[in-house]
This record gives sequence, structure tokens and C-alpha cells, in this order.
Amino acid sequence: MAAKKPVEEPSRAAGGCVLVVLGGGATAVVFAVSPEAGVLAVWTVGVLAVWRAARRRVSDSSATPPPREVPPSGDVYAGETGRIARVVHSPEGVMCTLHPVREETNHP
Repeated sequence: MAAKKPVEEPSRAAGGCVLVVLGGGATAVVFAVSPEAGVLAVWTVGVLAVWRAARRRVSDSSATPPPREVPPSGDVYAGETGRIARVVHSPEGVMCTLHPVREETNHP
């Protein structure tokens, strides 16, 4: 028995190219009939495209997660090798200021 060939699906880019060519042809026909009608048609299509894009809902999949109700406990941070004297949190919990322990060293 002969093996079946895999069926190739047309790409979305090819469909987009077909739509652009058909739209360009329709626009050329409208402009050939009447330049004023062509300008009006281009404006109408543009306004409808903007209106449709504005009405489209955006998915929440790429949204940042909501803030945690309880801030993380502990004062351990990546890359910190020294000791921390105190940590000051902003009232909103958005910003954190670290005050490291200053060790006096005498350099010659």
C-alpha cells in the first residue's frame, strides 16, 4: 500500500494576500467610477475598522496578575549578600526601600 501524502493547509498569509488584492481591485473600480465616491468609501472602511477594533474585547491572558493581599514575608532578596538593617514599605505596598547595615572600613 502506498503511504498517504500529508495534506497541506493554505496559510493565513495567502488568504490575507487574496483579500488585499480583492480590496484593492474594488477600490480601484470605485475610484474609476467617481473619485469622490472612492474617497468616501476609503473613509467609511477606515472608520468601520477603527470602530470594530475599539469594540473588540481584549483577552485577560496577558494581563498582569492582581496584587497579593498579604505582602511576602521576610527580608531576603536576590543578590543580597549583606545584612539589612531595616526595610521600609510604602503605604500602598508598591515600593520597598532597603537600608543596609553600614560597615565602616578603613582604606589606605
